[in-house]
Amino acid sequence: MPSQPVIDAFFDPATFTITYLVGDAASCRGAIIDPVLDYDHRSGKATTSSADRVLARAEERGLKVDWILETHAHADHLTAAPLLKARTGAQVVIGEHIREVQATFAKVFNAADVSGDGREFDRLVRDGERLPLGSLEIEVMHLPGHTPADVAYRIGDAVFVGDTIFMPDYGTARADFPGGDAAQLFRSIQRLLALPPATRLFMCHDYKAPGRDNYAWETTVAAERAHNIHVHEGIDEAAFVALRTKRDSTLPAPVLLLPSVQVNIRAGHLPPPDSNGVSYLRIPIRLTV
Repeated sequence: MPSQPVIDAFFDPATFTITYLVGDAASCRGAIIDPVLDYDHRSGKATTSSADRVLARAEERGLKVDWILETHAHADHLTAAPLLKARTGAQVVIGEHIREVQATFAKVFNAADVSGDGREFDRLVRDGERLPLGSLEIEVMHLPGHTPADVAYRIGDAVFVGDTIFMPDYGTARADFPGGDAAQLFRSIQRLLALPPATRLFMCHDYKAPGRDNYAWETTVAAERAHNIHVHEGIDEAAFVALRTKRDSTLPAPVLLLPSVQVNIRAGHLPPPDSNGVSYLRIPIRLTV
């Protein structure tokens, strides 16, 4: 029987994000998926306690971290990828369609330093591409809809789905960000649900659906097919698009949307410093009267 990854999950209650440390026990090679930088929006201060916990666990397990895998340019937290790269030498990876996201948001923030070709990241990956992880492989699945650049990473019997889908009692990701598309999201989810029923799915977020007392982030394809409140079996694309579009129209912007996106399209690096040596995040203002 093929070996399976050893997985540690780290839940960040401030952003409801789950970071994963995934390792191959045979070779002690590892990957970190969707790392969080602890950022206080009120003060503008950032700390590294979340990343430190992941690194401490990697050291405890004796893992050499080869990859830092981003599922997309997050709109709800800042990535700790540069810090982790500096401490481990790992390459920072994201889907090749990050170029489209960069092009969109470079205009929003008038960010002339953003390349638009993804060079801020060490490696851009395409659908179906495979990366080595010791005796395991990381298979890339391009799953657009939430954003054009979303990918999932399939490692053994586990798939790290990013923001494409949530726990069955919470549903699916929003599709109203620039470049998002509810119909495309539905088709991406169908790719996930076509995997073997026992395939384990690991969420990037959990918001603890009403009636559930505990946070949760692991489920299966079978459970999603049977119970996902937005896309269970019997829901067709038209019904999903109608539901998703109506729900998205009621959702506020994520609290950290503006700081997160402009940092994450730079692979986690801050904007270039001003003449005083300080980096500043930009907040576009649109006055309506």
